[in-house]
Amino acid sequence: MISMLHKMGVRSGMMYTAGLASIGLSFATWLTSREVESAGLDRADRWGIFIGQWAPTFFALGIALRIEETHATDTRAVGGETLEETYGETRMPSRAGV
Repeated sequence: MISMLHKMGVRSGMMYTAGLASIGLSFATWLTSREVESAGLDRADRWGIFIGQWAPTFFALGIALRIEETHATDTRAVGGETLEETYGETRMPSRAGV
């Protein structure tokens, strides 16, 4: 699912922005529901909590997309080999020549 979102052009920054926006929207809906509706404070709290629960999902998707973006960058070709082929699970890069 994450790679499909990445291919569709969704980036991690968009998800982080959506997470921050949902926090602001949560506060705005809580305040609006509390002031405009006559249903009481309980209903306003439920609206605020409902929308506030979206933020962790957006942040988690942002982190997953950041990993996908980093992984896509790391597998670029280097001298005919990808970095994954050069430094597999058993071979680590040497710092001796640095």
